[in-house]
Amino acid sequence: MKRFYEYIIEEHFEKNRQMLFLVGPRQVGKTTTSLEIAEPKPKHFYLNWDSQDDRKLIIQGPDAVARGLDLEMAKLGVQIPFVVFDELHKYKKWKTFLKGFFDKYSKKVQILVTGSARLDIYKAGGDSLMGRYFLYRLHPLTVAEVLLPPMRNVEIGPPKKLDDKEFLALFDFGGFPEPFLKRDPFFYSQWKRLRKQQLFNEDMRDLTKIQDYAQMELLAELLEGQAGQLTTYSSLANKVNVSVDTVKRWIKVLKSFYYCFTIQPWSKNVTRSLIKEPKVFLWDWSLVEDKGARVENFIACHLHKAVHYWTDRGFGEYGLHFLRDKEKREVDFLVSKNKKPWFIVEVKSSENQGISKSLYHFQEMTKAPHAFQVAFDMEYVDLDCFACTEPTIVPAKTFLSQLI
Repeated sequence: MKRFYEYIIEEHFEKNRQMLFLVGPRQVGKTTTSLEIAEPKPKHFYLNWDSQDDRKLIIQGPDAVARGLDLEMAKLGVQIPFVVFDELHKYKKWKTFLKGFFDKYSKKVQILVTGSARLDIYKAGGDSLMGRYFLYRLHPLTVAEVLLPPMRNVEIGPPKKLDDKEFLALFDFGGFPEPFLKRDPFFYSQWKRLRKQQLFNEDMRDLTKIQDYAQMELLAELLEGQAGQLTTYSSLANKVNVSVDTVKRWIKVLKSFYYCFTIQPWSKNVTRSLIKEPKVFLWDWSLVEDKGARVENFIACHLHKAVHYWTDRGFGEYGLHFLRDKEKREVDFLVSKNKKPWFIVEVKSSENQGISKSLYHFQEMTKAPHAFQVAFDMEYVDLDCFACTEPTIVPAKTFLSQLI
């Protein structure tokens, strides 16, 4: 299926000379998306670090790669070659390589770099690439992307109905393209097991110095069981039998491989707020067994994708937080725009629950223009949710279709 990220990549290279870094979880579609862009071009190349031949060429340096791609014959004024470097972050000197390659050949080639670990966390070695690339984070499929709306130059789109079967398949099988498209429980079970093995037995082994993979995997399973809850590091440390500092470090590693993400409490304009542990959510909400927790993680992933997309596209600086004070009043999410509250979201499984009093309290406290109680089981309504300025119950099917 066509991903809307293809439009983003094409737009980037029409307007910019910088490299494009496309990052995201394993199996999310980075390679497929990159090749969909590259293959129609008259002259394109795909170099994968996991290929022995490609690795030998890359290790020889930028000039050797340029000769291999015949870049010296590229002429200005005609369509220049397009090259994809896949999983290049596994090369210890990837930053040095890319800096040299870009500085010498950027006028003769368009460069796309993909990675299933963050391309900005390995600080050792190499010079800064600042100013030489734009980063785009590729997320799993969401309601709005399954609908595949046209590219737009505003954050919020008009509502559109997604077929109920599509919506439930997305919730049940997750947003990773292959299991979502197949919708086969047997395939999904095998895919899930294999993906976890690759993450812990290959990726982390190759790119980290962690040796206790069994304990790391146990920590990951514990996080699956408490998605959306406040993270108590001491409790996790006791269960995994490691130190609190080790748990914090391992969660940071799991975040760097796009297994989970954390959101911090919003503190500005909230009196007596608790500034403590974050909440942890999974990139793959289908791993969360409890339905109520999965619903919250499902919404969290949609909001997480939206704030990344809006930031990466240049609409502004966006953040995702939660709200909680010392009276234990809480709202699940706050989305900020340029460091100011924009809208707050309370998640409920059913519409037959009255509007949370905390929603009124925190809207008044934060001065957020919008406050939504998103009901997962509520039927689609053809309503522009963002036309509402008072706390309003809205269907998840409507609200999520307006994001990205």
